[in-house]
Amino acid sequence: MKAHLVQIDSVWEDRPANHAKARKLIADANPQHGSLIILPETFSTGFSMNLAVTAEPEDGLTEQFLREIAAEYQSCVIGGVVTQAADGRGMNQSLAISPAGNVIARYTKNYPFSMGGENQVHVKGKDVSVFEWQGLCIAPLICYDLRFPELARSAVGAGAEVLIYIAAWPVKRIQHWITLLQARAIENLCYVIGVNRCGTDPQFTYTGRSLVVDPHGIIIADAAEQERVVSAQLDPAVVRDWRSQFPALKDAGLMTNAECRMSNG
Repeated sequence: MKAHLVQIDSVWEDRPANHAKARKLIADANPQHGSLIILPETFSTGFSMNLAVTAEPEDGLTEQFLREIAAEYQSCVIGGVVTQAADGRGMNQSLAISPAGNVIARYTKNYPFSMGGENQVHVKGKDVSVFEWQGLCIAPLICYDLRFPELARSAVGAGAEVLIYIAAWPVKRIQHWITLLQARAIENLCYVIGVNRCGTDPQFTYTGRSLVVDPHGIIIADAAEQERVVSAQLDPAVVRDWRSQFPALKDAGLMTNAECRMSNG
């Protein structure tokens, strides 16, 4: 399976501009049918806490955009969106959309970024979500979640063979991003994909470094700092063979051949 990481410089609080920009980046990459196309956290507005701009109903404009891309390229598309919670706050989510337009995973960020005040405006998620695509079990996660290894291990316990972190991770801590993506891959014997934005917003500068890391912790794709799409091939056998050869997950009490227990949490 080919994964395409869309590293975008999001225009601050401008949904139409960001949808148009993402559409062009994806069109230039021209993904083949059956691909996995991934956009960053809150790609359509930037990492704003202004719910009057960012929050959308389910099946809002950003979800519709993701459906259009999934249908056009007959691929699975993952992207960040902020939806509305019952208590008036938002939910920072990662959606996975099938080529038929179905939401096959709706994951809510378990660890809102308290240092940036996100925990005051976004509801905390309670669980992981996993889904199957092209023979791989995939868990979508979001940005600050990367710092909490127990969350990744929960996803692996649910069958995950690929962990995907969509993010708005600033340059000040970019070495943490790189190191932690590799650590999550090594300790969980799985592919780890990190899709970060680049550019600037009113608070931060972002240097991208969207990565694909293999189960041995080796970086096999790196988008560097520019706005671009970077791609990598994912092979289920690479995960399964390594998990069979090296029994760390079994020793941790996890089944290395666990069925992908699909959820829509």
